[in-house]
Amino acid sequence: MSTATTRKLVTIITESALEHNLVDDFGRLGARGYTITNARGKGHRGVRDADWSTSSNIRVEVICGEQVAETIVAYLQKHYYKDYAMIIFMTDVEVMRSKKF
Repeated sequence: MSTATTRKLVTIITESALEHNLVDDFGRLGARGYTITNARGKGHRGVRDADWSTSSNIRVEVICGEQVAETIVAYLQKHYYKDYAMIIFMTDVEVMRSKKF
């Protein structure tokens, strides 16, 4: 049986218009993979409805090592926070098959 290993889960909720940029960024910043889903809700910038492609949000999840997680967070804050609606949070997660991350 595999044993669990601690990795970081970086979760980004942002505008769907950034999806292609973020995918490119993750590869350059060392992430081996990601998951993207549609998201909707209400926050500082009002209601975001996933039914409208131009104003919808996505939720992006990246599981990676701590160094890659910190690199991703710093890069996104520097390059996107000023001009885009974006929330980032990071948590520890226990993963199996840690070599995948």
